[in-house]
Amino acid sequence: MAEAESVIGTPDSAGADESAVPEERPKGKRKIAALFVVALFAYLLDLGSKMIVVEKLEGREPIKVIGDLLRFEAIRNPGAAFGMGEAFTIIFTCIAAVVIVVIIRLARKLYSLPWALALGLLLGGALGNLTDRIFRSPGVFEGAVVDFIAPAHFAVFNLADSAIVCGGILIVILSFRGLDPDGTVHKD
Repeated sequence: MAEAESVIGTPDSAGADESAVPEERPKGKRKIAALFVVALFAYLLDLGSKMIVVEKLEGREPIKVIGDLLRFEAIRNPGAAFGMGEAFTIIFTCIAAVVIVVIIRLARKLYSLPWALALGLLLGGALGNLTDRIFRSPGVFEGAVVDFIAPAHFAVFNLADSAIVCGGILIVILSFRGLDPDGTVHKD
């Protein structure tokens, strides 16, 4: 009789299904915690590195790290990647704010650790560059981002940019593998 009730879904079997729900919720909460821990780590690492660069490197000669292949050089970037879009600083600020809101809203449906890591990297990077846009000169929502990692023949960037790119690459990989943020896997 109990087997039949579980198959047809009588009220007795509904209680069994409800007991499974509390098991999933703590897992989701741990994924949300992982997202915010990764975001906080990426944000603090970016913020700390920029503070050191502004204090020790700004206004000085670049430091060669690996010969001519890599140097640390403090620059202020009011634009986006590769210094493009300098006139659109406010738009980049708004985009970063929207990305942050979307990630926080998506976190409620998060049941995948790889997605938590990817979104945490995006969130931490977006917060790092948004902090510059809000608090650095020339003014609120128009601040220039501190960039300092200068590989040869490439754009100068910072750790927030690295976190955003790594998070984005991870999201592309997860999407190609069919893993959704809610933990479901689909094969198309």
